[in-house]
Amino acid sequence: MLVLLPPSETKADGGEGAPLDLGALSFPELNPVRAKLSDALVELAGDVPASLSALGISARQADEVARNAQLRTSPTMPALRRYTGVLYDALDVRSFTRAGLAKAQQRLAVTSALFGVVSATDPIPAYRLSGGNTVPALGTVRGLWKPVLEPVLREVEGLVIDLRSGTYAAFAKLRPDAVTVRVVTEDAPGNRTTVSHFNKAYKGKLAAVLATSRSEPSTVEQLLRVVSKAGLTVERTGEHALELLTG
Repeated sequence: MLVLLPPSETKADGGEGAPLDLGALSFPELNPVRAKLSDALVELAGDVPASLSALGISARQADEVARNAQLRTSPTMPALRRYTGVLYDALDVRSFTRAGLAKAQQRLAVTSALFGVVSATDPIPAYRLSGGNTVPALGTVRGLWKPVLEPVLREVEGLVIDLRSGTYAAFAKLRPDAVTVRVVTEDAPGNRTTVSHFNKAYKGKLAAVLATSRSEPSTVEQLLRVVSKAGLTVERTGEHALELLTG
């Protein structure tokens, strides 16, 4: 089973790992594009105004450009600790038992504008690059990743649960049997709507359940049982589509 998470704009500072080594990352087929993007970001960081423009950030976020300048030399930390924010707070990887963490390392992966996709423990530095950005001389991030990322993800074995946001889902189509999850809220009359406010938090809770479950589901039916047993309300709305209810 592989659970695909979206990344976060915010990243934790620091780290205790050695500087970025593309050879230490999972999915080595992605390394040529990773190298291109890394080199381009470091070079772009030499021109702060151009970096701010390309990254779509303000002068108050110039420290993000400094991060990119040090991309090849700054310390690394495991991906699940590098990404922060609502989803990763809800995932709460620091609360995992040793056994749960071992499972999470095999089951969770994060989509990334810079790295394409990384496994839970892949050592990565802090950086700034979003899925909707365009890198001068290279083009759109989406355009760079789609031709190489799609075939890699289609070869993933076992059940795939897609929790990516729309921006990162556009990087690559998954196999037709990949399971998509929509977070919804239900009002008194029973009408359901997508809720952006709770979307990330509930995806984080779902990911935590799947990451640490004793059993590893291989079918949608087994997936439903695991999630329901953990106390989350989930319903099947299509052959490979689920709705996760808030509340």
